[in-house]
Amino acid sequence: MSDGRSVKRNTWERMYRIYGWLKNGEYPNCGRVVAEFEVERKTALRDIAFMQDRMEMPIAYDDQRHGYYFDGPAPEFGPVALSERDLFGLCFMGKALEQFRGTTVGRPLEALLSRVSRQLDDGERFTLQNLEDVMSVRPVAAEDGDVPLFELVSRGVGQRRVLKFQYRKPGEKRAEPRRVHPYHLLQFDNRWYLLAHDLARKAVRTFVLGRMREAVLLDEHFQKPKDFDPRKMLGGSLGVMSGKGDYQVVIEMDAWLTDVLRGRRWHPSQEVAELPGGGSQVRMRLSGLEEIEQHVLSWGAHASVVEPRELRERLGVVARALAARYADAGMGNPKSEHRNPN
Repeated sequence: MSDGRSVKRNTWERMYRIYGWLKNGEYPNCGRVVAEFEVERKTALRDIAFMQDRMEMPIAYDDQRHGYYFDGPAPEFGPVALSERDLFGLCFMGKALEQFRGTTVGRPLEALLSRVSRQLDDGERFTLQNLEDVMSVRPVAAEDGDVPLFELVSRGVGQRRVLKFQYRKPGEKRAEPRRVHPYHLLQFDNRWYLLAHDLARKAVRTFVLGRMREAVLLDEHFQKPKDFDPRKMLGGSLGVMSGKGDYQVVIEMDAWLTDVLRGRRWHPSQEVAELPGGGSQVRMRLSGLEEIEQHVLSWGAHASVVEPRELRERLGVVARALAARYADAGMGNPKSEHRNPN
């Protein structure tokens, strides 16, 4: 025995097929619907009547061709039947849109989400509302968005126009003028980046939108290289920092960190081997060490770098600096103690 949702899905699939025939000018009739779906003639008539009356489609019958046609512009096909998995995806899309709200990327997606949501029946709306009550997306340390800047840069990428701006590197006080060919916008770790060909440096560089100032689009246009592929460019990185090296990285993790990170995929080259006692060893091949260095530092004493030597040395420098900085942390200086006001 089929449930109501299955019947509803079959109905929508049938009407969507009829819609396709009409849009293609094939003049379908009830006989074709009956033969295609093995339903009764009254079911085919009911489907077409529903499309005419409830979906307000300009469907008319041609006596000479013995079939139906659109007597006016073909409208968009209306409501679709959604499974619970579809509704879950719809809910997640709505939550994820929060970080794009108000931008040129977000506005059409918001309109699409709103249009689909309006077409849900009461049962689907109830299910969607329940999902929204039990699920949320919480970005960590999300960057405050500069909507005008984002729109300017995205327009430059889409129109392939030269972009100039003032750019300040981390830790530097002065900004430098840059003129670039903007190729690709990328979001990683709640921050927007631009992959662009720097005209002065004659190389593709990665820019953080949050560090751009006085950005202006010029009337100069450019051709993006056909072989440019952001996935290939960043293939050796953990995020957005592409390097020119080739490092075999080997890290051993204790049982606690292994459990915390179990199932997470850091890089396509990643290989994980279980160790006695519940720990693990992770291997991956990277083009740079900056990003993995930050991860290892965040794992503290739960991780130990085996290879490469260069990464061990870099971590050693940081570890000694931290040890010197916090050498008096356990001396009980009352002036430096954090006191709980409660």
